[in-house]
Amino acid sequence: MGPADVLRVGGSGLRSRPMRVFLSALGIAIGIAAMVGVVGISTSSSEDLNRRLAALGTNLLTVSPGQSFAGDAAHLPDSSVDMIGNIKDVDSVSAIGKTSAKVYRNDHIKKEETGGLNVYAARTDLPKTAGAQVVDGRWLNAANQRYPAVVLGPKAAEQLGVFRAGPDTRVWLGGQWFTVVGILAPNELVPDLDSAALVGWPVAEKELDFDGYPTTVYTRADESAVSDVQSVLGATANPENPSEANVSRPSDVLEAKEATDDTLSGLLLGLGAVALLVGGVGVANTMVISVLERRSEIGLRRSLGATRGQIRTQFLCEALLLSALGGLGGVLLGIAVTSGYSTYQGWPSVVPVWAMAGGVGATLVIGGLAGFYPAVRAARLPPTEALATT
Repeated sequence: MGPADVLRVGGSGLRSRPMRVFLSALGIAIGIAAMVGVVGISTSSSEDLNRRLAALGTNLLTVSPGQSFAGDAAHLPDSSVDMIGNIKDVDSVSAIGKTSAKVYRNDHIKKEETGGLNVYAARTDLPKTAGAQVVDGRWLNAANQRYPAVVLGPKAAEQLGVFRAGPDTRVWLGGQWFTVVGILAPNELVPDLDSAALVGWPVAEKELDFDGYPTTVYTRADESAVSDVQSVLGATANPENPSEANVSRPSDVLEAKEATDDTLSGLLLGLGAVALLVGGVGVANTMVISVLERRSEIGLRRSLGATRGQIRTQFLCEALLLSALGGLGGVLLGIAVTSGYSTYQGWPSVVPVWAMAGGVGATLVIGGLAGFYPAVRAARLPPTEALATT
């Protein structure tokens, strides 16, 4: 028989038992859909991270005080910002300093109900370096940084019940009223700003007993020199005690956070492989039963001159067609799952070509292995024995 005849005969065998074929192919499809879906969702998440990092920039470095040799809390010199600004390849630098003040919606709130919100002194050039964006109102400037004015992070504004900035919107901060002049957008690279109340550096020193030491210095370096700047940042920020300065790269933290999802993806891929194996067992079971039910057909064909090889090829073709049907269905289902979940999350939908091709290829391998034994068993069936059982 030619290839066309093999496909025609194999297809006719599947068409004669549509429900059984559908259920057997469904087992394969579920396994492939799980594997394609997991790979697609993981790839879509990575693509979304890459796009976010491209927008946020991977050249942001931060310096914060660590601990002294005796284990006490260290602090950065108040001149650290200017010293870092003198490093070659540093594009911009800014800082915030944590104060001991607390912020409340009004003066009737109990002092212990802080809501985990922190008050920071901030430089006026912080948005440019930290990538902070004001969604309502304005940022601190040279005029209002000396007066009781505050900019709230998005979580801080939500907790305080502040939904807009303006001269009539005030919060109780450090024992006096501060006017809310701005509200920030969420910042993935600098999440500390989300739950912060930011006031001007001069007014913090004057009204909030701020010591003037920066607690976090943000630095934007040239993209091609990030590693070089990172290597000298600690010593530059605190020349007398370089080991007391902690240097980090927020984009690395964000990537590490996303990398934790790989463990879950590996687990789901394992479950998909198990489902695929179960589907292969289903194909083998279907083909074995098919051989038993079609003994008369096998005997008749052998009596009419069909060789053992042709019988073996026919049943092996049926197994491969059954597996291919499940594989293609699983790939389509996996694409649909990936597209639906990515759309729900707001991610770009990406399904690697190798995952789709690998899914179909894996089903053909499983189908070939599962159908080999029934095909050999059918080919070895003597014509007289096969016809005698009808």
